[in-house]
Amino acid sequence: MAWYPIFEQSVIVVSGVLAIWLTHDERPVCVRWAPVIGLCGQPMWLTASYTAGQPGMFLLSLAFTIAWMRGVRKHWFKRHG
Repeated sequence: MAWYPIFEQSVIVVSGVLAIWLTHDERPVCVRWAPVIGLCGQPMWLTASYTAGQPGMFLLSLAFTIAWMRGVRKHWFKRHG
């Protein structure tokens, strides 16, 4: 499983940077996809922080998971206007 930490960290970096980048875009379609992409990286954050024995980072990851889920609900399941 020597490849897994590289994969895990790659998913964390790519999903995190892309999600935050999209949240600041002017196009609504990009902003809409930001929480979906952010949510895709959360299992890696949770796994990495749990296996590293970092309870603070694990709780922060849970908070970010809830925040991204809120964004998905807002942009995908609520009616606008």
